[in-house]
Amino acid sequence: MALKKKTTQSSPRKPLSRERVLKAALALVDKDGIESLSMRNLAAKLSVEAMSLYKHVANKDAVLDGLVELILREMEIPPVGTPWREAMRRRAWSVRHTILRHPWASVLIESRLAPGEARLSYADTVLSILKNAGFATEVQYRAFQMLDSYVYGYVLQEVNWPTKESDRKMLVVRLKEFLHDGRYPNLMKVIEQASWLKLAPGEKPYDADFEFGLQLILDGLERLLPR
Repeated sequence: MALKKKTTQSSPRKPLSRERVLKAALALVDKDGIESLSMRNLAAKLSVEAMSLYKHVANKDAVLDGLVELILREMEIPPVGTPWREAMRRRAWSVRHTILRHPWASVLIESRLAPGEARLSYADTVLSILKNAGFATEVQYRAFQMLDSYVYGYVLQEVNWPTKESDRKMLVVRLKEFLHDGRYPNLMKVIEQASWLKLAPGEKPYDADFEFGLQLILDGLERLLPR
C-alpha cells in the first residue's frame, strides 16, 4: 500500500503595517547605521517589494519621522505633577540609556522638522512640569534645551571612550609609559584616581560622572526659581 505524501503548506506571511515597517527600519539602522536606510534596503529586510511599503509610509522622510516617534516612546516622561527635579533627572537618565541603545538617534531627532503628535506631546509634558514648578517661559525652553544638549554631548563622548575596565586601566598604563619623564604630573594623578577606575559592584562605566554633571545643571536651574 502506497504511503500518502505529506503536503506542507508555507505559513502565511505576516501582513505589513506601519508599525512593522518602522520597527524593521529601526533594526536596520541600529545594525548598519542611519546611512543604510533606503526604501530598497528596508523592503529587502522585510522580504517584500519596495512598492508595497508605500501603502504604509509615504516616503523615506515618513520613515525617518516614524523612527523619531519610536525613539521617543522609549524615553520615560514622568507624569505632570512629578517634582520637577526628580522628573528632569529621570528623563535625563532615560534619554541617555535610549541614545546609548541607538547612538544615531540624537542627530535624527534634532534634525527632523515635522512636529508629529508624539514629539509635541513629549515636549509639552516636559515643559509643563517645568512651568508647574514655577520656571519662567524662557527658562523652560532653555532648561529643556540645555539638559538635552548635556545628555547628547555626554553620550557622544561615552560611546567613544573605553567601556571595559581592562581598556580603561590599559589607558593609564600607556599614559604612564608616554609620560615616563614626569611631565604633566597632576594629569597623571587625576587619571590614576579618577572615579571611573573604581566602579562599585553593578555600576556601569561613567554613571557617576554623568550624575555629577546632571546634578550641577539641576542645581543651577534651581537657583532660577522665583523665591
